[in-house]
Amino acid sequence: MATLKKTADGKVDKRTKEYKELVERAKKARQAKARAAKTTAKKTTTKRTTTKTTASNSTTKKTTASSIKRRADGKVDLRTKEGRAMAEKMAKARAAKEKSTGGIGRLLKKLLK
Repeated sequence: MATLKKTADGKVDKRTKEYKELVERAKKARQAKARAAKTTAKKTTTKRTTTKTTASNSTTKKTTASSIKRRADGKVDLRTKEGRAMAEKMAKARAAKEKSTGGIGRLLKKLLK
């Protein structure tokens, strides 16, 4: 690239072809950067799970990609089939937790309300 021509007062001459090409390249670079940031925000997270094998007592790691769609703020999108299934599973877990605090625990909760 040739050096940019300057006006009499020392500023870059905006009428030149080199300046216009420079501005166009900068515009394309900004757009590419915005696209790259947008795609990285959409990527799913990977979870690492460890499992022990009983025969050799060594740990192996598996990586599984999460198939659950997430909203822009990171929360699970409940409009999808996987999101609804996850919400249902969590509701069952909450109900089981409430049920497991039976006996004295349940009586204490009633008294403290």
